[in-house]
Amino acid sequence: MASILQVPAPDTIRRIQRIQAITTVWMSIEAAVSLSAAWFARSPALLAFGGDSAIELLSAAVVLWRFRAHAVPEHAERRASRIAGVLLFVLALYVVAASALTLLGYSEPKPTYLGIAILIAAAAIMPWIAKEKRRLSFAAGSAALRADSAQSALCAYLSLIALAGLGVHAIWHITWADPVAALVVTPLIVWEGREAIRGRGCGCC
Repeated sequence: MASILQVPAPDTIRRIQRIQAITTVWMSIEAAVSLSAAWFARSPALLAFGGDSAIELLSAAVVLWRFRAHAVPEHAERRASRIAGVLLFVLALYVVAASALTLLGYSEPKPTYLGIAILIAAAAIMPWIAKEKRRLSFAAGSAALRADSAQSALCAYLSLIALAGLGVHAIWHITWADPVAALVVTPLIVWEGREAIRGRGCGCC
């Protein structure tokens, strides 16, 4: 029979549920706005960011499920962490595919001020969310929550990189800056995905 993980204090569980609820609401807004802007602007960087937002939304739901149970078997904790890791690999593939299509000339991105606005908002909000999740992951001893905090940190990094790409494109009309910005974050995504599947989050977020 699988062992039962140490159950965190009720106050810690409530804090985790609250931060996951905040994440769910914000990521829903972020994904909807960024993907809509990406569709009209044909921006791979913004598509990658929107894809990250959608995956972060799924990851937040996974971790929320994990902390709604009263007694969580060890295999459930490992499963939640691995799901978060797999989602990170899905994001890496998504970023590479969207960027390659643009670099090969299948689409030409256009400047988007709505996209820039949502990226600025994400750059301000996501670091706080990632910090709270990481702090709570130590209090709960949860690898799944650590992996989810890594995804939140990646969302913040990706927003800054995508913002740089969109900004260069909007100001200097350099179309390749957009897909290149989307590719820059890929190695970090792969690293975090590997660490999450192994059942731990790295200390970089």
